[in-house]
Amino acid sequence: MVVPLAARWVAAACGTLLVLTAWQSAIGTLVVPRPVHNWLPRLVGRAVTRAYSLMTKHVAEYRPRDRILATQAPAILIAQLFAWLGIGFLGLTLLLWPFAGSGITEAFKDAGSSEFTLGTAATVGGAPPVLVFIAALTGLVVVTLQIAYLPTLYSAFNRRETEVALLNARAGVPSWGPELLARTHYALGSGVSTLDTLPDLYITWERWAADVAESHTTYLPLVGFRSPQPMSSWVTSLLAVLDSAALMLSLAPDQAPTVPARLCLRGGKDCLTRIAHALGVQLPEEADPAEGISLSYEDFLDGVRWMEKVGFPFSRQPAEAWPDFIGWRVNYEQAAYELARRVDAVPALWSGPRCHPTAPIRPFRPPSGRPSGPEHALPGDPADGPHDH
Repeated sequence: MVVPLAARWVAAACGTLLVLTAWQSAIGTLVVPRPVHNWLPRLVGRAVTRAYSLMTKHVAEYRPRDRILATQAPAILIAQLFAWLGIGFLGLTLLLWPFAGSGITEAFKDAGSSEFTLGTAATVGGAPPVLVFIAALTGLVVVTLQIAYLPTLYSAFNRRETEVALLNARAGVPSWGPELLARTHYALGSGVSTLDTLPDLYITWERWAADVAESHTTYLPLVGFRSPQPMSSWVTSLLAVLDSAALMLSLAPDQAPTVPARLCLRGGKDCLTRIAHALGVQLPEEADPAEGISLSYEDFLDGVRWMEKVGFPFSRQPAEAWPDFIGWRVNYEQAAYELARRVDAVPALWSGPRCHPTAPIRPFRPPSGRPSGPEHALPGDPADGPHDH
């Protein structure tokens, strides 16, 4: 069947739009240093996420599921690259079609040979050299940008995970706000509380939240990159820090580093909200405390009792502090829970439900590294939970 020349020129116009779409998507994703509304990476991300959801659908255990999901974010990057090259290839084929004397097959060969700079076919048709150069440039630029993009992405990942790894010793694995405060007060059994180190911690995590908000909204695949350790997650780590600040301001306002804690809460809330919005989650700009929180008062009391085991110096009763804690947590809880669900983060305490029903895991505590003898043992350890060797 011979396709009329006019129809080929219509196809060439469509091909031009496809090539421009591939260029715009690649440049917007890899070059522009701000979030850009880009349907192609979102579509690719959803498709890959759906495929991994099907693979892990019947994997009930968290650790095997985490091993499978560890490859999800890299798979999205590879799929994005193939999507850009594929759309560019289709567009170039249509663009070269009017000049291909032997039909669409010749245009197909010319586009592939030019875009991937293989040199396997000579353009025997009447295609202007500029189109051949554009085809070669499309493949070269897209691949080069993706390769150059990887060091920036992994640099942001390393900055994120350094603070997460440092927090593990202070907040347990998986991290939990009450555990962070209990360990900070207990201070490795030294007998001297180190609650005075909390201001520096909150300042550090305020900066961390700003860095993560910028990098993860600009490079969305970073959201799905999992921590090297299966029981760690950037979402639950940030949630633990924010919960510790909310607990200090609610239960021990006299000892709380008020300004650093408030700034950390604001920065953490903005970080979680911005990333959630970038993923298409609809959240209010400012939460209404009257709506309450998902965390129950019983769970709150469980955290308080956990801190009481080390003699944490409360200045308010739990019933008195609960309304204030709600007022702080309502600002970031919904965004944190949604991100933890989407990335299938480790099911830490106070981190919300997951797509796979999994019982929350209490923080692991190492059984060694302290002076021997019951007088040096942290209350609740080691009988209250599993241990991380």
